[in-house]
Amino acid sequence: PASTTKMMTAILALEHGNLDDQVCASAHACQTPNSSLHLKPGELLTLHNLLYGLLLRSGNDAAVCVAEHVGGSEQKFVSMMNRRATELGAKGTHFVNPHGLYKPNHYSTAYDLALIAREAIRYPEFNEIVKTRRTYIERSMNAKDAYLTNHSRFLWKFEGADGIKTGYTREAGRCFVGSATREGWRPIAVILKSNDAGADAATILSYIFK
Repeated sequence: PASTTKMMTAILALEHGNLDDQVCASAHACQTPNSSLHLKPGELLTLHNLLYGLLLRSGNDAAVCVAEHVGGSEQKFVSMMNRRATELGAKGTHFVNPHGLYKPNHYSTAYDLALIAREAIRYPEFNEIVKTRRTYIERSMNAKDAYLTNHSRFLWKFEGADGIKTGYTREAGRCFVGSATREGWRPIAVILKSNDAGADAATILSYIFK
């Protein structure tokens, strides 16, 4: 599932955290591979700003930071992720980490990711973040790196687009969970291992709206 994993990370943050919480980045979180938010050990961010870094820039360091804050440790948080997946009926899903970097035993299905996305969009804060194209966040360190742009080209191009989450690893290929709202109706499309996941989502959603 690559970084579409982060939908579940965000769900648990919203269910068990307070958006105004000040979260301190640990050395462990900052050492997470491919960490695009470039957190520094000891850096303080609100949980709200971390979720922007998690979902817009897809920061793996942000994912571990959220996991440690909400779960007490990364591993305890992963157990929470798997319990929540079971509650949602995502029977073909097993998480090993909160960010989606490749592990053989970290997997999901298109159907399960749609179930997780459907749960995530029940939260107004989640919806506000994933439809955001650009924003600034407040940082206590690395303040020059406070401008975030959404990775999803689909969000900029497709009529009514309002989310949800991109993903990529070499093993997973291009992944995308996309949604759009027209006339009060919001279908969800899940694309896995695609050459152009945004275009595939647009094709599927166009067909659905027609």
